[in-house]
Amino acid sequence: MCFSASASFGAGAVLTVIGIASIKKAHHSSQILFASIPLIFGIQQLSEGILWLVLPYPEYHLTQKIATYIFLFFAQILWLIWVPISFLYLEKSKDRKLLQKGFVGLGLLVGLSLAYCLITFNVQAIIMGHHIRYVQDYPASLKDLGVLLYAIATIVPPFFAHLKRIWLFSIAIFISYIILAIFYQHYVLSVWCFFASIISFSIYFILQENPKAQETKLLAK
Repeated sequence: MCFSASASFGAGAVLTVIGIASIKKAHHSSQILFASIPLIFGIQQLSEGILWLVLPYPEYHLTQKIATYIFLFFAQILWLIWVPISFLYLEKSKDRKLLQKGFVGLGLLVGLSLAYCLITFNVQAIIMGHHIRYVQDYPASLKDLGVLLYAIATIVPPFFAHLKRIWLFSIAIFISYIILAIFYQHYVLSVWCFFASIISFSIYFILQENPKAQETKLLAK
């Protein structure tokens, strides 16, 4: 996260609690992956909290490397797969399900490409002021295309989900990404993941709203 270790650990702890509560609010097994998003964000924020603690000390090089790779795994690989799959499981409509499968395929393609880069190219986390910057020596062409495809795979699927007001969740994440890309150009990965995690609080309320109607709709399709 972009402020401090205490902020990252605090956000991670709160997200973990919200995530567990969201899972308990799920009214059908198909909602579990979606409900787990805040919990996974919590784990991701905790990994960055560890980075804040160890980055100033060169003797913790191995811990730095492990925490960096854990954070980047969540940010650049897991979310590309988890988000579209979670919305695929929510759908029972054949048309919507087919569309969500397309997003899953795109997420897998981009996620595997970034996984290859993560393994092959040098990556490093450094503290710059009140931010953590992730330096990645990926090919420039892949970075530019990857940003667009990443957004499509992770932000667009909610617009085609049947859950009430889920599109607001997607719009909030998209707007936050645009703002941060303008004002935090060198720290987008860290700062955006933080704001996306905070926005994921809304998942609890989305699941809470009209649970009977949601459950009936899921079972009826």
